[in-house]
Amino acid sequence: MENKPWLSQYPAGIPANIDIDQYECMVDFLTESFQKYAELPAYECMGKTLTYSEVDQLSTQFGAYLHSRGLQPKDKIALMMPNLLQFPVVLFGCLKAGLTVVNTNPLYTPREMKHQFTDSDVKAIVIADNFAANLEKVLPETQIDTIILTSIGEMLGSIKGSLVDFMVKKVKRMVPKYNLPNTVTFSEALKTGKKFKIKEFDNCADDVIVHQYTGGTTGVAKGAMLTNRNLIANMLQIKAWLGNEMEEGKEVVLTPLPLYHIFAFTVNCMVMVSYGAKNVLVTNPRDLPKFINEFRKNKITILTAVNTLFNALTNNEEFQKLDFSSLKITVGGGMAVQTAVAQKWKAITGNTLSEGYGMTESSPVATVNPIDGSARLGSIGLPMPSTNLRIVDEEGNALPAGEIGEIQIQGPQVMLGYYNKFQETENAIKDGWLNTGDIGLMEPDGYFRIVDRKKDMILVSGFNVYPNEIEDVICSHPKVLECAAVGKEDAKSGEVVRVCIVKSDKSLTEKEVIDFCRENMTGYKVPKVVEFHDELPKSNVGKILRRKLKE
Repeated sequence: MENKPWLSQYPAGIPANIDIDQYECMVDFLTESFQKYAELPAYECMGKTLTYSEVDQLSTQFGAYLHSRGLQPKDKIALMMPNLLQFPVVLFGCLKAGLTVVNTNPLYTPREMKHQFTDSDVKAIVIADNFAANLEKVLPETQIDTIILTSIGEMLGSIKGSLVDFMVKKVKRMVPKYNLPNTVTFSEALKTGKKFKIKEFDNCADDVIVHQYTGGTTGVAKGAMLTNRNLIANMLQIKAWLGNEMEEGKEVVLTPLPLYHIFAFTVNCMVMVSYGAKNVLVTNPRDLPKFINEFRKNKITILTAVNTLFNALTNNEEFQKLDFSSLKITVGGGMAVQTAVAQKWKAITGNTLSEGYGMTESSPVATVNPIDGSARLGSIGLPMPSTNLRIVDEEGNALPAGEIGEIQIQGPQVMLGYYNKFQETENAIKDGWLNTGDIGLMEPDGYFRIVDRKKDMILVSGFNVYPNEIEDVICSHPKVLECAAVGKEDAKSGEVVRVCIVKSDKSLTEKEVIDFCRENMTGYKVPKVVEFHDELPKSNVGKILRRKLKE
C-alpha cells in the first residue's frame, strides 16, 4: 500500500515510522524508565503518592513472591480491581515475573468471571475484597489456586487506610461476606517477596504478556493475545505522536478510565511512564465531585476519557468554574466523541478535544487526531506511525477515498490472535489486515471517519442508517443531555429508528425531537419512536450499551 495521503498531514516532527526493535520486551522499557525517573512521583491515589523507585522496588517484591508460590513464566494471572496504587505495582510485578496478565473488569458477574478465568486458564488472581464474594461462587470451576486479596485502603498508610477500609466495609457495606481458602493479603505478599528473588527466564518480543478481553458486544468475550512487541509498538507510536507537546518529568495526567481497560492500560499506564509523568488515579469516576476535586488539586496537563464523561463534566457547574490554564492535551477514545460535546469542551476549557480510534485487538490505538490544536471535529484522525488503514467492500476489495466500507488496520500493534480461538482469529485477521467491524471512509487527504459499527447499523427500507449520525444530531439539541439510537423491528420497512433520550431540560417533548430531526436529517433517518429515560445503560467505562436498549 504505497499511497499514504495521511503522511502529508502529519504535524512537523512526527515520523512516518517507529523503531519497533527499540526494546526487546516491556521489562527492558520499564527498567530504563524506573531508573531515569526514580525520584519523581509516579502514581497518586486518594492523596497517597508512590515514586518511580518505590513502584520499581514494590513490583520486584511482588514478582519475587509470585515465583516463590511456584508460578512460572507464561502462567496466567487475573487482575481484578479498580484504579488503586496496587494496580501498577501488581501489573509491573507480573511482567517482571514473566506472567501473562488477564485484565478483568471488577464489575463482572460470576458468570462473566467464570468465562474469562476458564477461557484464559487463569491460575492466580489479585482481587479487591469488594469482589471476593463473586469469586467464591465460581472458584471450584476454575484452576485458580493462588488468591491475593487487597482492600481499597491497603496502600494508603495505616491511619488513612484503616479509615477508608472502615468506611467501605462497615459504613457503606461495600464488601459482601465471603469465604475463600488459602488467601494471602497483598501486604503479606510484598513482605514475603522481600526474602526471594525473581528467577531468570527468557523474555522475547513475541511472548504474549496480556490477555485483553474484548467487550463481548458481539457475543462471547474473546481474549486478544497482546505480545511484548504489540504493546511496545503502540506505546512508541503514541509517544511519537505526543512528542512535540510533552515535557519529561513535568506532566500530570488524570486517569478516570480504569487501568484494566485497554485505552488507559496502554496510554495512561505505559506511555506516561516513558515521560516520567505523574499519574493521578481516580478510583470511582462516577463520583464527579471527587473527580473535579482531583482536577482542582493537581495542575492537570493531560486528560484521557470517554465521551460520556466529557459530556457529564461540561454540564457540571463546578467543573465549568475550574482553572484550565495547565491543561495541554485532551484525548477521547473508547467510543465516538460527539461533535456537540467536543465543541462545548473547547468553549469551556479552551482546549481541543482530540478524538482517537482503535480496538482491543490493536493494543488499542490505530488513529488519532493531531494534538497541536488542529484536530478535525467528527474525524478519528490519521493513522499512527508504522500503521496502515484502508476501507474495503464486502468482498475485501480496497475502496477509493470518499467511499464507505469496513475499516481494516495493519501494523505492529495488531494482536497475535484470540487465545484458543483459531477460527475467530482467521476471521479477524486476513492477509495481515485486521477486520474492525467498523464502517467508515477515508477523506482524500488521509483523515478517517467512522460512520458506525457494522452490527449497530439500522436498515430502514433498504437504506443504511448509522446510529452515530442520529445521536450526533439529537445531542446537538440544547435540551438533550444524552441519546442512543437503535433499530426497532417494523413490518413495513424492516426496521425503524428508535431513540432513547435523557433530557437536560424537562420541557423537551417528543414533537420537538421529531421536528428537530426533520430539519436536520433526511426522512428515512427520522426516529419513529422517541422514548425519554432517566438514565441510559452504560458499561463500566461509560460506553452507552445500545444492545441493552435493544433488549
